Amino acid sequence: MAWLSWIIPGLFAGLLARLLVPTGKPIGCIGTILLGIVGSGVGGTLGSVVTGDGFEVSRGGFIGSVVGAMVVLLVVRLGKD
Repeated sequence: MAWLSWIIPGLFAGLLARLLVPTGKPIGCIGTILLGIVGSGVGGTLGSVVTGDGFEVSRGGFIGSVVGAMVVLLVVRLGKD
């Protein structure tokens, strides 16, 4: 059941990030979950850099996951323009 601790928050973080950073492209439920999971890694890493802990890859909290997913969406959107 530990996988639910990645999938459920990943879904909600990905949904919220997609609402805040619209791309106009559908990515589906699995893509949204993956976006939230990747966003969690990005958010945790950015959080550790900002707090001065150095470049440490870690899992972020919910807000960090949403911010990380937003960063991922912005990078993907810039890459396609």
